Amino acid sequence: MPIPELDGVSVLVTGGAGFIGGHLVEELIRCGAKVKVLDDLSTGLASNLESVLDQIEFIEGDLRDRSDCAKACDGVDTIFHQAALGSVPRSVKDPALSLAVNVGGTSNLFTAARDHGARRIVFASSSSVYGDTPTLPKREGEEGDVLSPYAMSKLMCEQLAEIFQRCYQMEIIGLRYFNVFGPRQRPDGPYAAVIPRFFAAYHSGTAPTIFGDGEQSRDFTYVGDAVRANLLAAGAPAEACGRSYNVAGGKRVSLNQLWKLIRDLVGGGPEPEYGDPRPGDVRHSLADLEAVGAGLGFEPEVGIDQGLAMTSEGYRQ
Repeated sequence: MPIPELDGVSVLVTGGAGFIGGHLVEELIRCGAKVKVLDDLSTGLASNLESVLDQIEFIEGDLRDRSDCAKACDGVDTIFHQAALGSVPRSVKDPALSLAVNVGGTSNLFTAARDHGARRIVFASSSSVYGDTPTLPKREGEEGDVLSPYAMSKLMCEQLAEIFQRCYQMEIIGLRYFNVFGPRQRPDGPYAAVIPRFFAAYHSGTAPTIFGDGEQSRDFTYVGDAVRANLLAAGAPAEACGRSYNVAGGKRVSLNQLWKLIRDLVGGGPEPEYGDPRPGDVRHSLADLEAVGAGLGFEPEVGIDQGLAMTSEGYRQ
């Protein structure tokens, strides 16, 4: 399935100053789209948009503010909803905040999109919705019980999407991201993802911390593939809407293997330190990509080795 024609199309990217959102905005500009960005800069960085800041309309606003959502949705054809308060540990510490931003904010955005006649919404869900199901690979329709407030918030967003599509005949597609990584992903703070934390440990000469025994595994997705999945979803036929799809690399790597890959890539590094397992974390993750291939024409193009090499180069720069 080809990437849709976006030249002159008006689009909104929520969370456009974030990691995935920033890469998506850059690609949309390259495709000729007219881009609005809504971001409150609570976790995103203005520097993620510095290369395109003079080519976009930037709205500093909050999803929890219905007037900000209405302003952002006015006049747009397609919405890429990337904004969320991420991190399982953060949601365990403050569940009310995660639910308010992720669920309440998404409800506000979907309502504004309905009121302003947006044609298509593509929103970021998460592999965390699979919860405690031990089955591998993870296949849409075979979810277990969610393990954290963050996972619950993403599941509720999927349910909201189904309701809005059913009640208002809107075209909405969810993308269940599996551990997206790549250049410009923030390594700082207590809720940083594992790959930027590992690179930061190497550059600072400190031992990385692995929570648990390190044999837990993840299906890592390069950010360029996640961006391409969004564009494919924007142009998918109407019959592909009304559901969520896995977006992943299609292979799993243990955290111990991941640290070894990074050490081999950068030429060394200390042995990791191990801490207690974190509540809410799943043990293993691997995506089934049959549905997303059939529905959106997506298949990953960048494997873990190539993706880590490009990520490493990004951090060096």
